[in-house]
Amino acid sequence: MTPEKKVKDKVKAMLKDRGAYYFMPATHGYGASGVADIVACLHGKFIAIECKANGNKPTGLQIKNMLDVSKSGGIAITIDESGYEELEMFLTNLDTKHIGGMVITLLK
Repeated sequence: MTPEKKVKDKVKAMLKDRGAYYFMPATHGYGASGVADIVACLHGKFIAIECKANGNKPTGLQIKNMLDVSKSGGIAITIDESGYEELEMFLTNLDTKHIGGMVITLLK
């Protein structure tokens, strides 16, 4: 299992534990490039999550897509293995806040 897959699996488990709707868009040359690894809806909030590992950073196209999500009122999150605790707290408190149009980076 790759380090990035471990991050994706951990994020999916957090979303599942909270009853979120989520899916992983598969582009494979047919879809739009730069789309987030995980697309979710939790408490009526649209969330795009880009997963990274081992110090990797999002590409320019991934950053553009995350900014587009934010400009549309959604929540864009980039996370690596150092951001699990912060993501847990954010998702736990999401239903108590009116949040939209933001970009969150949880990278080391």
